[in-house]
Amino acid sequence: MAVLSVEQVLAMPVLRAAAPRVLAGRASLHRAVHWVHSAELADIAPLLREGDLLLSTGIAMPGTAPELAELAAGLAETRAAGLVIELGRRWDDVPASLVEACEQHGLPLVALAREVRFAAVAQAVGERIVDEQLAELREAQRVHDTFTELSISEAGPREVLEAVQRLSGAAVVLESEQHQVLDYRAGPDDVAEFLAGWAARSRAVEPGGRTTWDPTNGWLVTRVGKRDRGWGRLVVQMPAPPSEPQIAMAERAAAALALHRLHDRQRDSVVRRTHHELLLGLLADPTSPDLHQRCELAGLPLDRRQLVGVTLRPLVTDGARVGASDARTEEVIAAAVHAVHELRVPALVCEMDRDVRVLLSLAPSGNARRTVDDLAARVRRRQPVLVGAGRPVERQGEADRTLREAHHVLQSLRPSASAQVVHRLEDVHLRGLLAMLADDDRLRMYVERELEPLRTQDGGGNGGLLDAVRALVTHPTSKSEAAASLHVSRPVFYDRIAKAERLLGVNLDDPDIRVSVHVALVADEIARQTGQTT
Repeated sequence: MAVLSVEQVLAMPVLRAAAPRVLAGRASLHRAVHWVHSAELADIAPLLREGDLLLSTGIAMPGTAPELAELAAGLAETRAAGLVIELGRRWDDVPASLVEACEQHGLPLVALAREVRFAAVAQAVGERIVDEQLAELREAQRVHDTFTELSISEAGPREVLEAVQRLSGAAVVLESEQHQVLDYRAGPDDVAEFLAGWAARSRAVEPGGRTTWDPTNGWLVTRVGKRDRGWGRLVVQMPAPPSEPQIAMAERAAAALALHRLHDRQRDSVVRRTHHELLLGLLADPTSPDLHQRCELAGLPLDRRQLVGVTLRPLVTDGARVGASDARTEEVIAAAVHAVHELRVPALVCEMDRDVRVLLSLAPSGNARRTVDDLAARVRRRQPVLVGAGRPVERQGEADRTLREAHHVLQSLRPSASAQVVHRLEDVHLRGLLAMLADDDRLRMYVERELEPLRTQDGGGNGGLLDAVRALVTHPTSKSEAAASLHVSRPVFYDRIAKAERLLGVNLDDPDIRVSVHVALVADEIARQTGQTT
């Protein structure tokens, strides 16, 4: 509920004009004023309520020190906000015994040097209290409407944090249960100072309930999720004690985050989304200082580390590429997360274009090759995958290179190339070069020039020519083996090769011609794998 303090009331123009002077209870000027009463009764205390501010001229007050002490004790027992006495009608100076008694009980005692209309004071203070209560109700309604709309639309963490930042005008952080910053929105102050030493500072804040205000850090902290299954906390920068609407705002935001997690049905969805945003950022602008800070806060150290990109591609049990199974990708992500936790290696893990992308952060002395091999082996024990790894880099600004290399390696592989645990750049040779050029129009034109006559013939009902040529270049030393791979007789195979040679106008026994056609076939295969159809 909106309240004014005694100090705020004394600062209002209607009382400031009367030259108020605090005689006792200065340490209690923060007391809330719920209403103002004026009375000239010696035994007024029983008629007051907690938070009432009493205005008096002192005319009816007792004259002896014991009686004045009893008056102060009665007001203190009632928990009145304070006592304001207008000088001039009864006293030119407030009796010392009353001052001493009020100081003893911590009761604010104020003397007014000039005359003031008590009715005007009561009206001004009452209107101010009502106005602030109305403003508080409007703010509460605004918070309610904002988070109701967010909940109905199943808004994600980004939208929820933006709403909190907009309503509070302060920095806001969503952290994991391990005190890693999952996402944040900056306030008007320097966000770097707000986030400095986050994990250590956050661990020191013990929750006193669902929501806690920590005066040391100036944080309003509320738990996200149930007490026994909480998965993180929401922290709002708040140097002063929070009001009830501010507490309600934080708790409604935490509820919206928890509801989104329930709708999402993924235990680590918020963490994964954060990792996805960070990896996208590293691929787009790996030199960003803000990105560096966000990675550090999310638990991925970048300074003086080896960074290694890894791409995991789900496979079916016989080694063929899985089409686009979300369930299979989820299982591979879970296996990768479990593996990096077992290895105690900081990492970002997320899904991109049906592949699982991983960025590992290793100590400078760590064996990157062994760690990646171990990671791959642990994942493969749980799920069949193809694994591509980039070369280690030692600077954040090169993180995109190792991530792209890992993905490039997998794009270069045959769909059945699963015998090897980890594939690296040195394993892909010509296919690696062609994968790198897959979206180049010149390569597309080359493939079309080399293979279009065979495609046209196959499409016209006389099929099998492309397959025959592919079998020929795949088995360069034995046409018998090439025919057997197609399950046709040698005469049928020879006939198809002869037709292909006539259509292409070439001799496929010529080594240069055979290499040229082979390159076109490999480029065409890679283009179909990567969606760059020719």
